[in-house]
Amino acid sequence: MPNDMPSTAALFLTEDHVNRVFREVPETDDAELWGWSRLDDAGIAAKAREILAQRPEGPLQVFAYGSLLWKPEFTPVAERQGRALGWHRAFCIELTSWRGTPEAPGLMMALMPGGECTALLHEVAEAEVLAATEALVRREMPYVELSDSYSWVPVETAGGMVSALTFYAPPRGNRLRTDLTLEETAQIIARACGHAGSNVEYLHRTVTSLAAQGLHDAQLWRLERLVAEEIDALF
Repeated sequence: MPNDMPSTAALFLTEDHVNRVFREVPETDDAELWGWSRLDDAGIAAKAREILAQRPEGPLQVFAYGSLLWKPEFTPVAERQGRALGWHRAFCIELTSWRGTPEAPGLMMALMPGGECTALLHEVAEAEVLAATEALVRREMPYVELSDSYSWVPVETAGGMVSALTFYAPPRGNRLRTDLTLEETAQIIARACGHAGSNVEYLHRTVTSLAAQGLHDAQLWRLERLVAEEIDALF
């Protein structure tokens, strides 16, 4: 399966931009702000079993399109490129903690309907399937209110079509920001920082991880340039 563009596509957002926007932020919890209920260990285990009950035949594949590219919850036994048909990346979930605050919310990436998204498929070792799925649930959807934030999406690979586990495809709930232009998205990302780091760091790590794999997302590359320009104007 051919790449969208060579890995040499220029990146404007740098570690220097990431360092410029970083600031110490006290830890907060969305659960308190939104009145959410955190899943306990039994709830996480039950959700993992629910997900795996829907698992297609063959090795468990996880579609890594955002932070799972550079911070997976397990060690994949194999990686390969794949193209999710009918989905595209979008910074569209408002964050009031983690990489944002109530005063300056950030944006988390998700997959929205339409277009296509090329990323990596992470294959899970059979012996690690349950543990890896529980770890993914604990990380990606640890609250009752997020417990349906997963999908099995069709992914095109060089070896044919597979069905891969994906999170936030599409995102649900009342925190969606689908009203933003790319310029407005860049303005938000350039200013948002939470106790886990800045929104800029999230974007920078994602695009550099994609570039390292020879992958290119045209809209994401336009966004990282706009964010770099926004930071240059601010600092």
